[in-house]
This record gives sequence, C-alpha cells and structure tokens, in this order.
Amino acid sequence: MADIEKQDSTDLKADIAAVQVPNATAALNADFQLSDPLKRRLKQRHIAGTIGTGLFLGSGEALRVAGPLGALIAYMLVGTVAYSSLCSVGEMTTFAPISGTFPHFAARWVDPAFGFAVGWNYFYGQAISVPVEVAAAVILLGFWDDNASHAAIYTAVICVLMCAINIFGVRHTAEFFFALIKLSTIIGLLLAGLVIDLGGGPNHDRIGFRASAPPNEYRIRFLAIMSVIIQAAFSFTGMELVAIAASETESPRRNIGKAVNRVVYRIVVFYILGILMIGMLVSYNDDALLNTSGNAAQSPFVIAFNRAGVKVLPHIINAAVFTSAFSAGNSYLFCGSRILYCVSSGAGTSFLVRVWLQNLTATGGFIGWFCINLTYRTCITTLGNLILAWWGIFWTVFFTLVNGYAVFFSFDISDFLVAYINLPIFASLYVGYKFIMRTRIWKPEDMDLVTGIPSIEETEKSEIPPRTLLERIAALLF
Repeated sequence: MADIEKQDSTDLKADIAAVQVPNATAALNADFQLSDPLKRRLKQRHIAGTIGTGLFLGSGEALRVAGPLGALIAYMLVGTVAYSSLCSVGEMTTFAPISGTFPHFAARWVDPAFGFAVGWNYFYGQAISVPVEVAAAVILLGFWDDNASHAAIYTAVICVLMCAINIFGVRHTAEFFFALIKLSTIIGLLLAGLVIDLGGGPNHDRIGFRASAPPNEYRIRFLAIMSVIIQAAFSFTGMELVAIAASETESPRRNIGKAVNRVVYRIVVFYILGILMIGMLVSYNDDALLNTSGNAAQSPFVIAFNRAGVKVLPHIINAAVFTSAFSAGNSYLFCGSRILYCVSSGAGTSFLVRVWLQNLTATGGFIGWFCINLTYRTCITTLGNLILAWWGIFWTVFFTLVNGYAVFFSFDISDFLVAYINLPIFASLYVGYKFIMRTRIWKPEDMDLVTGIPSIEETEKSEIPPRTLLERIAALLF
C-alpha cells in the first residue's frame, strides 16, 4: 500500500486499467474517481444532516389533521423508513466513499439506466427544495417586517448568501453553527415544554395529558394519518444526504458512519419526542392551529407558550426557524450541485423537468428512499440490514401509491398531478435511457465492487480525540 501511495494518478490509473474489470462501466468509474477534483476538507461536525422548517411549523398541521396519536404514529412510521434508508446508504457509502454516492451506486450495482433516473430524481428534488426553503425564510422575515415590497430584496440577499457559502469552499463551518443553533433550539423547546406541561409557566397551569385527551371526533383515520405522512416525509427528507459529501469528508468511512449512527438519536429525540410534546401541550382543535402565516405564530410551540403566558418566545423561535430554513436551503443547494456533478460525470442530458410544491418533494423523497434500499438489497447480503432494506422498500412503495388517496374522494387534476407526477417522470427517465443506451441490469457476478474505490489507507486519518470541553460537546452531538 505504501508503494501505491507514492504513485501519481497516471500510474495508478494504468495499474487499475491492467486489472480485469467485471463490467463495461468499470473503466469509466476508474477514470472518473481518479480524476475527481473534490477535496476532502469536511470534518465530521460539518455533515450533521438537514433539519428544515417542517419540524417547527408543519407539526401543527399534523396535529390538527390526525390528532396527537395519529401524528405520533405517522412520524414514528416515517422515521423508521428514513432510518432504514439511512442505514442502507450509510453502509454503501462507507464501503465506497466516492463522488455521486447513491446515484452512482445505483448505476454501478443495479443498472446504469436506474442510476440515471435516481440522479435526476434527486437533483430535481433538491432543485425544488431550495426555493421552498428560500420562500419560507422570506415569510419568516415577514414576522418582523410585514412590508410586502421588501420580499424581493430579502429573496435576493438570501440567494446571494447561499451561493456565497457554497462558492467559497467546503471548509467554512457555517453549516456547523446553523446545526448547533437548531439542535439547541429543539432541546430548549423540549425542556421548556416539559416545564410548562408540569405547571412551571407563568400561569402555573398543569396541563399533563389534558390536551391529548381522546377527541369527540375519532381522528385516527387512515386518510388523516396518510395526510400527515406526507408532512412527516417532508420533515425527514434530506437525512440521507449526509452521504452526499462522502468524497469531500475527511476519513469518510469513520465520519460518515458516525453521522449515520447518530441520526437515529435525532429521529427519536427531535422528531418523535417533539411530536409527543406538541400533542401534550396543544389540543388538536385549538383555533390557533388554523394559522397559515408561515412564521413563528404558526408553530405549536409558540401557541403553547402563548397559552402559558410566555410572550417573548415567538421572536426567539422565529429566529431559530429562519436559521433552519436558510441552513436547509443551503444544504439542498450543496447536495443538488453534487448530484448534478455526479449525473454530468456519467451520462446526463440538458433538460430539467419542472415540478412544484412540497408534496412533490415528499413523493420524490419516497422514490429516492425506495431506490436506495433497492440498490442496497441488490448488492449487499448482510442479513440484519437486509430486513431494514425490505422494510424501507415495502413502505416507500406503499406511501408512493397511496399518498394521493384523498384526491379520489374529490378529484382535482392539480392534486392528482402533485401526488403522482413523479412516477411517470421517473419511469420515463429510466425507460428512455435504457432504450437509447441499451443498458442491462447487472447480475451479481457482474457487479463492480473494486474499481475506483479508495482503500482505507487512502482515505482514513488517525482520529484525534477531543481535548477541550467544546470539542467533547461537538463530538457528542455531531
């Protein structure tokens, strides 16, 4: 290995070319990976994952539609599916920490046409999510400045800042501080919510489980839970994108693995406990849940604290949610550029498909999770995680097919297209590429599990243990 490390990329490329490779794309894989200009500068704390505005604002709508138990069931179910996808992509990425991650894996281990469709599916998903988060950030700024004529200025400033953070390299730690603000906010809200629930607020009203008492109307219905699942999916979508930065992360096999393992704690603490706390603090039929302002006034946490007599909190939460929207948009822009880089390196086209609304993002996320688990199922035979992969495959297919269930009770063409347009788009990309390029599905014996994949010695550095208190806290959280 020491001799190989001394060779330049030309010599190493020649050595790999001399090895018999199992399929026709292996030479391209080797050439692409060895000429990869992306630098490994991201540290483990920089890949904390994406927490957008869905948890802070969308959870109130989930509570209103499905009640406390229905919302909890939906978030728990989607959380398990997100975790299964994260485990699958995490294991594949730590095995092969290379550019492109799951679109590249899908092309390499399932079918080049499948990888093409996966890449474009994720790209336009990120392309949709960026303006969604920018719009959310502008609406949140309207909490302090309600002059509608300023919205264009705020939009331009936010877009310029997002682009600047991405243009000036991956060494900047802006995302780390955004993540720290979000994590601190969520933990603070959970603790403050518990205090208020136990009667520690200014009005000393002990709520207990009074707000989550069974409603007169039976709200734990299939349709209600399915509606909340779409909202939950929008909140969870993006967790698997920690693997996108594999080719730019220092010691990726260790750091990506740590990031994936710690996401399960975030799912439980932030999402599940967050929904549980909201259900304890706010009744599902509270009129304040009908607020559609898009700023902190819509948050169920703000509603609960206002009921308890805490008036200063809306400004704090609005600031925290603004950082979440900005951070999520910044992450989606980063991930979208990396996915596009992967697609252009293999085989891409010059067209983009125009789609809309966050429901479309959620459906695209379901398709993405399905593709991740299917790719993992195809190339990995570890029994324990195969069960998780099958779990993810089943539920993503189910969610994708029934997410537009409500439209068949009162048919609306716009709602129907939002719910199902992703399916023909994905199928067209796959079938069209397969027809033009004449690709084939790889057999197990033809899969390339060697070419262009860096060794452990090439990617991993010796781990330096945390020395200061701040470093220990960062190591624990991130």
